[in-house]
Amino acid sequence: MSCKLILAPMQGLCDPVMRDLLTRIGGYDECVSEFVRITHTVHSRPTWLRHVPEIASGNRTAAGTPCTVQILGSDENMMAANALEAVRFGAERIDVNFGCPAPTVNKHQGGAVLLKTPQQVHRIVRTLRERLPAHVVLSAKMRLGYDDTALALENAQAVAEGGAALLTVHARTKAQGYNPPADWSWLKRIREHIAIPVAANGDVFTLADYLAIREQSGCDIVMLGRGAVIRPDLARQIKRHETGEPVGEAGFDSEIRGWIRQFFALCEAKEGEGRYASARLKQWLGMMRQAYPEAEALFAIVRPLKTHAEVRAAIAA
Repeated sequence: MSCKLILAPMQGLCDPVMRDLLTRIGGYDECVSEFVRITHTVHSRPTWLRHVPEIASGNRTAAGTPCTVQILGSDENMMAANALEAVRFGAERIDVNFGCPAPTVNKHQGGAVLLKTPQQVHRIVRTLRERLPAHVVLSAKMRLGYDDTALALENAQAVAEGGAALLTVHARTKAQGYNPPADWSWLKRIREHIAIPVAANGDVFTLADYLAIREQSGCDIVMLGRGAVIRPDLARQIKRHETGEPVGEAGFDSEIRGWIRQFFALCEAKEGEGRYASARLKQWLGMMRQAYPEAEALFAIVRPLKTHAEVRAAIAA
């Protein structure tokens, strides 16, 4: 069976520009936005569009890939009020974040800390499902737990019984952060425990990882996170493999350098001559160093540069 590929909602990493570029490269069936934090305010349309500009374009990236709006919070009534506003402005898919490990987020009762209380997880999902229009797709993303996996199945069941249509599971606890390895065996246990589809997530950095996570989990939906940024053509490789085409990994000089230039141009178009474009490019090159020696060399050249003109000249070489 062919697999659905989803680009993960990575805060501070997979912003609208990165989603735009990676979905242009291809292979993704869907993507999910960075989380929009819900506290005591009902966000305005400009706020939603700043986080998820795809809302104004039929909830699709420039490449036509559907984009889901992710929200994070702990007050189910405020989350529902905000989700309804996002829907009023055009959103068609809402995802709830029960996985963010950031201490500042958890301190304010958001993200993975909610996995300590499956009853609250259920209450949030149920409230959203009851108040959102029936046509709006509701999903959730969770980790295996906060300190341990004792409540993993209970939390998954809370999401499913609350009315979500899909659960993505990052196969680590909050305490594990991003330390390898992800425990893919849990994905199968959760998939067999609940009646809704489960998307597998965690440590898919190569085509071989993808094949392994599918075999071990039995999931036919896979969410790509950091691996998608480190190897920007990873989803394309997977799709080519699935359709029996030659995989043909992207060459750094033949394709990736062009994507780097395109990414910097998209960043400039978004924020002008400020620090954003250079900072984002350096962040991306810093990650790609894990897979490409050429990225290591280019990162060393770009890192000390201050002006956009200097960066443009360096990446044009």
